[in-house]
Amino acid sequence: MRHCFYNETVGFFYNNSRKELTTYWRTKDVLVVALGLTVSVIVLLTNLLVITAIVINRRFHYPIYYLLGNLAAADLFAGIAYMFLMFHTGPRTAELSLKTWFIRQSLLDTSLTASVVNLLAIAVERHQTVFTMQLHSKMSNQRVTILIFCIWVTALLLGLIPSYGWHCLCALDKCSSMAPLYSRSYLTFWAISNLVIFLIMVVVYTHIFIYVKRKMTRMSKHTSFHPRYKETMISLVKTVTIILSAFVICWTPGQVVLLLDGLGCKSCNVLAVEKYVLLLAEINSLINAIVYSYRDTEMRSTFRRILCFPCPRNSKYTPTVVKLNTADRGTLSHNGHFTVDSSI
Repeated sequence: MRHCFYNETVGFFYNNSRKELTTYWRTKDVLVVALGLTVSVIVLLTNLLVITAIVINRRFHYPIYYLLGNLAAADLFAGIAYMFLMFHTGPRTAELSLKTWFIRQSLLDTSLTASVVNLLAIAVERHQTVFTMQLHSKMSNQRVTILIFCIWVTALLLGLIPSYGWHCLCALDKCSSMAPLYSRSYLTFWAISNLVIFLIMVVVYTHIFIYVKRKMTRMSKHTSFHPRYKETMISLVKTVTIILSAFVICWTPGQVVLLLDGLGCKSCNVLAVEKYVLLLAEINSLINAIVYSYRDTEMRSTFRRILCFPCPRNSKYTPTVVKLNTADRGTLSHNGHFTVDSSI
C-alpha cells in the first residue's frame, strides 16, 4: 500500500522536486509580480470592454460574436486566475495549504484551457462560414449555448483532474519540477492535448489562408468583380495571419516547456523560463481582445460609445450611420469575415 503525504506542507513537495522556494522578496520576485499584475489588470479591462460591447450592440447578437464573447470571458477569467497567482506566489507560496495551492493551479489550467478550446471553436466556425460564403454561421442560439457549455465543462474537467487524483501526493518520484504537486504524466497529457489543438488550428487557418489567396487570384482575373470584395479578402488574410502568429508565439513555448518537464528531461532547465512562458501565454489573452475585436469597425465604434459615455452627444466620437448602396451591401467586412454578392 502506497504512503501518501496529504499532511505535508507545500515546501515539502518543492524540496522534493528541488524547486526553489524563497522566504523573502527578491528584486526578481517583485518585478515578476508587478509585471504580472499590470498585465492582469489590462487583460481584465480589455476583455470586459469586449463583453460589454457584445451585450449592448444588437449587431453582435450572432454565433461568431457569442463565441468571441465567450473567448473574452475565458480571457477575463484567465486575468483573474493570473492575478490570484500573483498574490500567492514568491515567498507567499510556502505559506499556502495544499488545497489553496491546487486552487491556484486549477484556476490557471481551467482558464487557459477554456481560452484555447474557444480559439479552436472560433477557427472551425470561421472555416465553415468562409467556405460557404456567409457572413454569419447559421448555427442556432441553442447550439451555440450547448457549444459554450461544452467548452467550459471541458476546461473544468482538465483543470480539476489533478485536484481529484492525478497528482503525485502518493508518488513523490513522479512529481514534476514546474508544478511540484502535479504528476509528470498529467503535464505530458495536458501539453500534448494543447499541442494537438494547436496543430488543428494551424491546419484550419492554413486552409482558410490558401483558399482566400486562391480566390483572390481567380477573382483578380475578372475586371468586373467588386473592389470591396478584394479589400475584404485582404483583411481576412491579415486577420488570419495575425491570429495564427500571435497564438503560436504566445503558446508554443509554454507547452514545449511543460512537455519537457512532463517527460522528465534532466538536462532541460525548465524552471529558468517557467514564469516567462506563463506570462507570455497570459499576454495572448490580451492579444485576443485586440485581434478579434479591434479589427472590427463596428466593434471599435461601440468601444468609443462605451468609453465616451459621459461625452456630449455632439462629440466627434458619436458614431454615424453610413448608408450603403445595393452593391456595397453584398460585401461587408466584420472582423475579416465576409459575405459576397450572388453575382460573384
